[in-house]
Amino acid sequence: MCRRAVQIIPGLLRRVKTLEMELARRRRRSTKSVTVEATMAAMATTLHSSFTSLSLSSNSLLGYRFPPMVKPMQKPCLIQMRLQRWERKKCKPNSLPLLHKMHVKIGDTVKVIAGRDKGKIGDITKIFKHNSTVVVSEINLKTKHVKGRGEDEPGQKITIEAPIHSSNVMLYSKEQNVTSRVGHKMMEDGKRARYLIKTGEIIDNAENWKKVIKEREKTEVAAAS
Repeated sequence: MCRRAVQIIPGLLRRVKTLEMELARRRRRSTKSVTVEATMAAMATTLHSSFTSLSLSSNSLLGYRFPPMVKPMQKPCLIQMRLQRWERKKCKPNSLPLLHKMHVKIGDTVKVIAGRDKGKIGDITKIFKHNSTVVVSEINLKTKHVKGRGEDEPGQKITIEAPIHSSNVMLYSKEQNVTSRVGHKMMEDGKRARYLIKTGEIIDNAENWKKVIKEREKTEVAAAS
């Protein structure tokens, strides 16, 4: 802003000096006072317009207009599940969580192909799409120390199933005892279903989902009792 002021003010001073010289020249040549008064009025109008262009306001300085300052809105990340302190959920520009595509679903029978429990078989009980991890029954067991909450609930050690990355498990066929990659194909009723590429066994069907629902209900009833 100061640089612009330094550039503008010398020009105005030169203009005023030129007008004064012209006025003095006309005074010497002309004997009529009307011409002098008109010249004075023109000079006053020119100076007024020049200084008006340098008017200062809340959004201008020495004639330079600023765009209004707009603070960017920070949309909160909508997290639908409780995360640990060290976990952070990646979000898309619209503040929705970034979910990963996974080749397994709840109720699938899988075999661990990497890690400490390599070679073990179990069923998937939970999936977490925000970090592409799964919880497999009786796999990756961890010991958790629970703090006591009074005389009725003393502290204790419990065993929990910790999640593992979905890339460390592979779909398993109990009928032929082999692991296989997953494929997708359209059924006769127009629905898309998953199947095992090695055996051709269809994973997504109504019977499998009914079994999963029944097992869930049994576990809920057992937990409630």
